[in-house]
Amino acid sequence: EVQLVESGGGLVQTGGSLRLSCAASGVTFDDYAIGWFRQAPGKEREGVGCITNNDGDTYYADSVKGRFIISSDNAKNTVYLQMTSLEPDDTAVYYCAAGFPAIVVATHWWAVNEYDNWGQGTQVTVSS
Repeated sequence: EVQLVESGGGLVQTGGSLRLSCAASGVTFDDYAIGWFRQAPGKEREGVGCITNNDGDTYYADSVKGRFIISSDNAKNTVYLQMTSLEPDDTAVYYCAAGFPAIVVATHWWAVNEYDNWGQGTQVTVSS
C-alpha cells in the first residue's frame, strides 16, 4: 500500500521560508514522480512542481520558479519542497502525490489525474 505523509507546514510571515517533507512508503521510489500541489480555499488544486526520481529532473509552475526548490533523498524515500520568499498568495494546503511511471507523469506533471496516490496535506499560511 502506497502511503505519503507530508509535514513541515505552519505559519510564516511574508518573505519567510518553510521546508515541507513528503515521506513515501510502499513504492519503488526511483520509478515514481512526486508532485507537489496546493489548494487554497475556493480554488482548484494546482501543481506547484514535480521531481522525477528516475533522473532527478524537476519542474515548476511559473508562479514559484526561483522561489521553490524540490529535492529528493531516495535513500530516505523522502521528497522536500523548500519554499523561500513566501507571499500571502502561497497560503494553501500543500499536498504531495505519487505518479507512475515517472517518465510518463513528467509530460503532464501539473495534472492532478497523473497521480494515483496522495498525502493528507499540510497547511501553509503566509501572513502579510
